[in-house]
Amino acid sequence: MPKSHRSLSGLLRGSPFKSIQEHMRAVFSCVCLIPPLFDAVYRQDSEQVNEFAKQINELETQADQLKTTFRLNMPKSLFLPVDRKDLLSLIGAQDQIADTAEDIGKIFLFREMTVPEALKGQLDELLEATMEISAAAKQMIEELDELLEVGFAGRESDKVTGMIAGVRRSEHNIDEIVHRIRRQLFTIESSLDPVSAMFWYRIIDHVARISDQSENLADRLLLFLSR
Repeated sequence: MPKSHRSLSGLLRGSPFKSIQEHMRAVFSCVCLIPPLFDAVYRQDSEQVNEFAKQINELETQADQLKTTFRLNMPKSLFLPVDRKDLLSLIGAQDQIADTAEDIGKIFLFREMTVPEALKGQLDELLEATMEISAAAKQMIEELDELLEVGFAGRESDKVTGMIAGVRRSEHNIDEIVHRIRRQLFTIESSLDPVSAMFWYRIIDHVARISDQSENLADRLLLFLSR
């Protein structure tokens, strides 16, 4: 059995949150490669673009393996204040973020793209906001152990509830950034070849999806606190 699978099996005999946290770290590693991937696209460095895209693919595969091992080793019943199905749903929501990061990488891996100059500033703003909301989502998951220790109540619960509210505010702000980028892309669309324009709309949608998925993760965690 691979080392990562052995370690996960051991963790699952204790708190399953350890495994969820390990998976979220792998997911976040995928997201962390998106800004340098875009930077390589800006510089039209095909070798670096391919390298970052392949790294994202490898990390997504690792995250997928962790998810599968978690599901296979998850006990049928838990002596925890959360349902088994909720934990499975939570790790599934995390995995969607890694899948989206991989989708972004694949577009740049299989199609050479040139970034329109008019979009660079707003793309940078979107990428920075995406990293912030992804980091906040990861931090929420890192608090799961502390939440368990206090029975999902008290100050720790209030702290995580505040973090969830922050993720929701960030998602709303990112929606506004995405709206501005789409509007800007529409104004320059006629200067681009139609296929490139289509792919830029798709790329922007994929990046925006990470914030939607981070908010979804926050909503699932809120279920733990409201039961």
